[in-house]
Amino acid sequence: MRRRVSGWPTAWCCAGSVGSTSRRCPIRVHRSGFPHTLRPETLQALNDRVAELAKQAKVTTGRKLRLDATCVQTTIHHPTDSGLLVDSVRVLSRLVKRAKPLVAEQLQNVGSACRSRLRSARQAAQRLHRLLRRKSEEKIEQQKAHYRKLIETAEQMVRQTERVVHVLEQQTETASKQLHEQAERVVPLIKRVIAQTRSRVLEGKKVASADKVLSLFEPHTRAIPRHKGGAEVEFGRHVILDEVDGGIVTRYEILEQPHEHGQAVEAVTHHRRVFGRAPRLVAGDRGVHSADTEEVLTSAGVKLVAIPASGKLSEERQALEHTRRWKRGYRWRAGIEGRIASLRRDYGWRRSGYHGPAGMERWLGLGVMASNLRRIALAK
Repeated sequence: MRRRVSGWPTAWCCAGSVGSTSRRCPIRVHRSGFPHTLRPETLQALNDRVAELAKQAKVTTGRKLRLDATCVQTTIHHPTDSGLLVDSVRVLSRLVKRAKPLVAEQLQNVGSACRSRLRSARQAAQRLHRLLRRKSEEKIEQQKAHYRKLIETAEQMVRQTERVVHVLEQQTETASKQLHEQAERVVPLIKRVIAQTRSRVLEGKKVASADKVLSLFEPHTRAIPRHKGGAEVEFGRHVILDEVDGGIVTRYEILEQPHEHGQAVEAVTHHRRVFGRAPRLVAGDRGVHSADTEEVLTSAGVKLVAIPASGKLSEERQALEHTRRWKRGYRWRAGIEGRIASLRRDYGWRRSGYHGPAGMERWLGLGVMASNLRRIALAK
């Protein structure tokens, strides 16, 4: 049976009787409803309980474990320096407009302090975009001139906002406190946007990927190199997941760095906590490998570690990776690609529908639990 509640963000989960063979059952989860009362740790604990139930129902034995990572995109538009500057001016213009009636009596020349400069920013951005479509030798210098105008407009809005915030912090009304908190959160980000634009465009310097601001509304967004066909870079967060035999996802984690080195050790530690023993087989791709991974996993009780080593391989290592037993274990790893595709296609893992790192973790947890419950239902 399928149920669809219109107007709610997507969070796929199973509906209807156990054993339903429906491909996907979309139940929408309201943004302002119960998910915001659930902490990410609670969803992790609930998913651990689902894994235990899957073991009791003999859907999985927990003897095999494979892991891989994917990128879950955040809900942002494609980040550009000019777009971020226009966003900055729009956000600050909206903030000072809302604060105007609250500071009108205490702030001198309130009309100037609460003036919106959004139209000037949009006009500068439009001229810049028209210029970029031209073929001209003087385009670079003209481009810098338009960026200087955008930066100047954004800096003027920052100065106006700081004047308004100085008055708001002296007030005790709830509305004043909310606007003050919003300004304290967004102004430092906007200053970083201005600094990175000046450094990249005007000074020709490179900015480290980890230091870039890619969105004012999802500041935790990272640029993830894809290393595959299609888009070269995705904007979101790198997420690793562990899957055991039976198609049950036992762990998911948002990574701080866009790589999975050493994650196999954490995967086995979590596996032992849920199943009470280490898996016989651990499989992963080369990105999971680290210097001491195999030694640690073997000492933890893992019989076969099917993770290719990186770098120049010794003759002994080459011989090991060409054995029939090792290759059979590594081939089993490929199945997690299908699980990731299913999570992205059917359970919302392509793009997060909630905001912030905690919101993304809740979104991922709901999708994983829905997938696991469906696997249990299909096995009955």
